[in-house]
Amino acid sequence: MHRERSQLTPRRRGIALFAGLLLAVGSPAAVSAHEGHAGHEEGKAAAAAAPSFVQIPMAKGSDAIGEPLSLAVLPDRSVLTTSRDGTLYLTDQAGTTSTAAKIPVYSHDEEGLQGVAIDPDFKNNRAVYLYYAPKLDTPGGDAPSEGSAADFAKFDGVNRLSRFVLKQDGTLDLGSEKKVLDVPATRGQCCHVGGDIDFDKDGNLYLSTGDDTNPFASDGYTPIDDRDKRNPVFDARRSSGNTNDLRGKILRIKVADDGSYTVPDGNLFPKGTEKTRPEVYAMGFRNPYRMSVDKKNGTVYVGDYGPDAGAANPNRGPAGQVEFNRITKPGNFGWPYCTGKNDAYVDYDFATSQSGSKFDCNAPKNDSAHNTGLSTLPPAQPAWIPYDGGSVPEFGSGSESPMAGPVYRYDESSTSSVKFPQEYEGNFFAGEYGRRWIKRIEQGDDGTVQKINDFPWTGTQVMDMAFGPDGALYVLDYGTGAFGGDANSALYRIEYAKDGLTPIAEVSADRTDGQGPLKVSFTGKATDGDSQDLTYAWDFGDGTKGEGLNPSHTYEKNGTYQVTFTAKDADGHVGSANMRIVVGNTKPKVEITTPTDGSLYNFGDPVPFKVKVTDPEDQDIDCSKVTVRFSLGHDSHAHELSKTQGCEGTLTPPKDGEHDQDANIFGVLGAEYTDKGAGGQQPLTGQSQLTLQPHNRQAEHFATQSGVKTYEKSGAHGSRTVGDIHNGDWISFTPYRLTGATKFKARVASAGAGGTLELRTGSPTGPLHASAEVKPTGGWEKFADVETAVKDVPDETTKLYLVFKGGSGALFDIDDFDLTVSGTGTGTRTGEIKGVNGKCVDVADGTSANDTQIQLLGCDGRAGQKWTLPGDKTVRALDKCLDVKGRGTADGTKIQLYECNGTSAQEWVPADDKTLRNPHSGKCLDASGGTWNDKTPLHLWTCHAKTNQQWNLP
Repeated sequence: MHRERSQLTPRRRGIALFAGLLLAVGSPAAVSAHEGHAGHEEGKAAAAAAPSFVQIPMAKGSDAIGEPLSLAVLPDRSVLTTSRDGTLYLTDQAGTTSTAAKIPVYSHDEEGLQGVAIDPDFKNNRAVYLYYAPKLDTPGGDAPSEGSAADFAKFDGVNRLSRFVLKQDGTLDLGSEKKVLDVPATRGQCCHVGGDIDFDKDGNLYLSTGDDTNPFASDGYTPIDDRDKRNPVFDARRSSGNTNDLRGKILRIKVADDGSYTVPDGNLFPKGTEKTRPEVYAMGFRNPYRMSVDKKNGTVYVGDYGPDAGAANPNRGPAGQVEFNRITKPGNFGWPYCTGKNDAYVDYDFATSQSGSKFDCNAPKNDSAHNTGLSTLPPAQPAWIPYDGGSVPEFGSGSESPMAGPVYRYDESSTSSVKFPQEYEGNFFAGEYGRRWIKRIEQGDDGTVQKINDFPWTGTQVMDMAFGPDGALYVLDYGTGAFGGDANSALYRIEYAKDGLTPIAEVSADRTDGQGPLKVSFTGKATDGDSQDLTYAWDFGDGTKGEGLNPSHTYEKNGTYQVTFTAKDADGHVGSANMRIVVGNTKPKVEITTPTDGSLYNFGDPVPFKVKVTDPEDQDIDCSKVTVRFSLGHDSHAHELSKTQGCEGTLTPPKDGEHDQDANIFGVLGAEYTDKGAGGQQPLTGQSQLTLQPHNRQAEHFATQSGVKTYEKSGAHGSRTVGDIHNGDWISFTPYRLTGATKFKARVASAGAGGTLELRTGSPTGPLHASAEVKPTGGWEKFADVETAVKDVPDETTKLYLVFKGGSGALFDIDDFDLTVSGTGTGTRTGEIKGVNGKCVDVADGTSANDTQIQLLGCDGRAGQKWTLPGDKTVRALDKCLDVKGRGTADGTKIQLYECNGTSAQEWVPADDKTLRNPHSGKCLDASGGTWNDKTPLHLWTCHAKTNQQWNLP
């Protein structure tokens, strides 16, 4: 789903939403709001006359709706929502949530249960459509980046569109499944699934599909790598640019009751056209994650995610941008050749790193070795609303994550008191996941944007939206976690408060599970914008009732109980909130003990981990059921890069070649365990997450600040600095663990008085760990580095503060800062391996191909001389391992680079005599012939500890 949008470049940068995914965020207050801004008397009058809306929480928290991805509103105002783990939830209009189904799914990075929609004739046939990744006989690990066609074929899978029947009791009849359509999918690699489903007025089904392409090796530009032995997943021309492939498309079909389908006339390619798929309505999308169809005229609205290049490059193409598309007829929307207003990418040879010509947006040519479709493609269509940074002022700035919502159609015949007003007729509701807004866009009949309006929204990250049969807007909120949902995950109904505001109710408890008898203390909260006279009532789910705001109740018997708290105003409006209490089973406690939250980390390095799980009912924890994920965090979302099972081990995530190094990116390590269930109750899942911080951090990505502003500067890294700094101002970042930090360096500029830059922890007046003098540099655009030693850092996770001191007036600007540690904060050691004569251990020619010779070479900082010792006995470079060829033991056996496989041929143990020993053979890493010439090969040899076997490790 999520866009790999990593940077806030000159046009793109504003104050970042987070310094990390795990930053504490206040629970979104669901309160009534007036659309528009009120300020002066004129503004107040306008606000008073504007329509009023109330945002009602229907379900709240991951325990209620899992990791929410998509929604469908039923005729009775109940809502189906999907969770990536395969759970389909049903929430009724009063907010009572139950599990409708558990679909067995394949889960890796973005895959799982995605889209849901109901059939236009649902009242009669109760048909529900799901788009999901079925479990198949494919490997569960990460697919290789390089290898043979057979190696890649092992990871071939599909994402499936199926039709089911929802029974009257609110459960999905899994036996009723009718497979409609399979879309190819490369498993074990990231990214882009798409998966939204909608219907037009004629009953045609539309399905959005992602390009199923790994973006992390293209420098943020177009991924078109079709090299031999390279996994095809790195080439979007095989999918989005392929007329004979269903990926990166909007599909349009007509589904019959038996699950078969026909293709309506008028799609992009007439039926029978050679090398095309007739199901394709529109092509050329990267990740059209959210889509809607206007029932009145069939216009399709799509939010498509773009790549992450921080700036345009004449040799590669335009800077990253995203777009809303308005599709009124079949067409090609450009990816991976063109983006935005038909900004063309440059043809690029990944083997030679040479650029060719710009692609012709009027007649793109697909000459990829992986193309099975037409070579000449339809002309690329420009985007309806492309944007990045602040290019659309009404959209603000920050991470770009477009979520195409619905078009509102006013129903005169409806007697609903909560339907949106008639003046919103024809308005498009656009959502933004990263920027956290909903905008109401007025448009002409031809799609001309007439006005972009704010719309009241007090949740967090918009995931999906739809208008219900009552004319209210239903919004799915992802929350602020990564892969699994969190306390802010929610389903809301936004009503037009024409007849007065409904009370907004919230409920919490001091515990939600445990062995009986279980005493639970509840807390209810309620607000009402037009009434203070509220009465409260409780239904504890076991036949007993309560009143007031803070009752306690003891559950004597095992069971799963739905608790309902209601608030009623004097006008009879009733608001309710629900939660679940499980008696008889206890949620497992999951703790990541290694690494620690906020540790410093180098992207691409292995991550050794240890996880501790305790569960009162599961006395023996099955570590094979513990899932550990490493994700690349970016602004307010994350992309899973690697996953494994176990309580202890090492994750080896790929290097990030998608995001600008100056972006707000960080590592996210997550662990989860689902217990066996107990006391006759369902299994419960415990989760834990932590953040790994990069050594280099752009100052503008602060979490909180006092007194400063941010400024665009062409000479700044990432094109933005923190400025307007005066004595006593500060910026903070969280979480950070500075264990091992030895040096602090900052990039600054000053045409002012200069001053002192302090590094503190805990608070702006907390312990001082570093202090650097900042002298005037000769101009606000002239940057210089200042550095100083770091001392007495706390061995705990804390907040990091940069505090600015000096005289009067503006002091200086800060661009970014670095923290140097001995090793890395995750316990790894990274750097050069040098012989005693100063030559470096080097990967020949810097290639990452298997069997590449390891040699000596003069140290020059190249990537093939950057080695990591992650603490698991491996020695790694270029995402692969130092390896004894064939697991040999004979003197002279070749030492090579090879894919990490956990065998004894890749185990190396440093000894006190400076040798590096392979325990399997009992022999040492040795420079052939005892020489130190450039390109001297390294091999295995009987240990003698002479100089050609002595190595200085990082």
